[in-house]
Amino acid sequence: MTKQDQIRLGKTLWAIADNLRGSMNADDFRDYMLSFLFLRYLSDNYEEAAKAELGSDWPDMPPDVLRKSGASSQFEVWYEDNPEDIEEFEAVMRRKLHYVIEPPYLWSSIAEMARTQNDELLRTLQRGFKFIENKSFSSGFHGLFSEVNLDSDKLGRNYPQRNAMLCAIIQKIAEGLAEFPSDRDLLGDAYEYLIGQFAAGSGKKAGEFYTPQQISSILSGIVTLDSQDPALGRREKLNQVYDFACGSGSLLLNVRRHMGKHGIGKLYGQEKNITTYNLARMNMLLHGVRDTEFEISHGDSLKNDWDILRESNPAKKVEFDAVVANPPFSLRWEPTEEIAKDFRFKNYGLAPKSAADFAFLLHGFHFLAKDGTMAIILPHGVLFRGGSEKKIRTKLLKDGNVDTVIGLPAKLFYSTGIPVCILVLKKCKRTDDVLFINAAEHYQPGKRQNQLGNGEDDTPDHLGKIVSTYQFRREEERYSRVVSLGEIEENDFNLKISRYVSTAEPKEEVDLANVNERLSEFQAQISTATEMHNMYLQELGIPPLPFGFGKISD
Repeated sequence: MTKQDQIRLGKTLWAIADNLRGSMNADDFRDYMLSFLFLRYLSDNYEEAAKAELGSDWPDMPPDVLRKSGASSQFEVWYEDNPEDIEEFEAVMRRKLHYVIEPPYLWSSIAEMARTQNDELLRTLQRGFKFIENKSFSSGFHGLFSEVNLDSDKLGRNYPQRNAMLCAIIQKIAEGLAEFPSDRDLLGDAYEYLIGQFAAGSGKKAGEFYTPQQISSILSGIVTLDSQDPALGRREKLNQVYDFACGSGSLLLNVRRHMGKHGIGKLYGQEKNITTYNLARMNMLLHGVRDTEFEISHGDSLKNDWDILRESNPAKKVEFDAVVANPPFSLRWEPTEEIAKDFRFKNYGLAPKSAADFAFLLHGFHFLAKDGTMAIILPHGVLFRGGSEKKIRTKLLKDGNVDTVIGLPAKLFYSTGIPVCILVLKKCKRTDDVLFINAAEHYQPGKRQNQLGNGEDDTPDHLGKIVSTYQFRREEERYSRVVSLGEIEENDFNLKISRYVSTAEPKEEVDLANVNERLSEFQAQISTATEMHNMYLQELGIPPLPFGFGKISD
């Protein structure tokens, strides 16, 4: 598998989506297409494991013989021939793979029904989705396909039309996938590529479920380094990682990618939007994260409605080695007197009703372990706004919790054009200063979205520069600077990045005496040239130029 394969497959599937969705909007079609890719992934993974488990008992019939038998898959043949062994086999598969899928609901069976335009495809899909939600996994994935409405009028006005549309979609996906190697990682990366493409088509809604990979890489690179001394390099293990606004889960997966699958204990995410919550659960499984290795909660992190996080006893509190987040920017919320007493906010005060940015920050920070690192994406306003936000910012600074402030360019997100910043926070910092990195000028303009870096070739280097500047606390003129808390206090705890690291080029010093001397020389040359020119004009009988013509100054 190569990067080119990932991009080619992603583009192939996106072209299929673009051609088939017709008048259906991108968000609606996304749910169908990504669900089918998820089914294909689960099926391939399951059939491969089943084939290895059954060994010589696997039917392995040639395709033409299989079709003549009337069975839609090799697996169906084995189920029909070995009814007495099914229960024991499924118990083994649950133990080894953590899930089972019955033959009629495997992708190979569904794709064959689509190829032959089978009238029962829609009903079979409905039964298959219910089976996966309620029976496939021991832990249960209830509601996983709750937002995939196979009876929607958007697919057709009646059952035959909807069935025909589903046949067309699935057949085209099957044909597109057939051109590429059967690689589970390839399908997972293609899934994430499509999420990005659908995000581009969703405009401002994209902020609900997608963090651009470049920014994900920066946050992941930061939180996976040793928290006390990043210069020591990557931590050996992160036992628990938390994203309280996880969207489709791509940020959590990026942290896992940085650490390697054995470097992560468990991933935790919370997501308020039901559709996005289901996308996140699928995305985890598609990237080989077992159901026991992640936990995604459907809920509102501002209300803290996840039971495992509601423990007020500090001795029993759940803590995370790394917290990452890209919450909605300046979200309006409803702070109440009761919320003001909440253990997350009571020592800091409440974020204003007009912008929940600091409420999100304090939520994540509360659950950060003593030796952990938190990296959160926020709008620039949190750095300098007054009122209750200044009070929260001041306490975090005085307590030594703000480690690094990173300024990024505008238009990096599909959901907003404003410039954003990354705040890095810690509970046990070694120094009482703050590192400022001003990366706002380093970007490549794009039509819909800017890219970090000054060009395609240097983008990876630029991302690495941001992380390495943080890692070694490196200072560079017009780029980064370590600022003492005293200087920040002199600036009234304002963290506006340009106050500490200006990207303006210094103006060249002007030697006025030298300039005056040169101007005098030019003036003399002009006078001489004008006098000579007038002599020629006089010989030709033409009136001379007026006195003072061409003078630089009077």
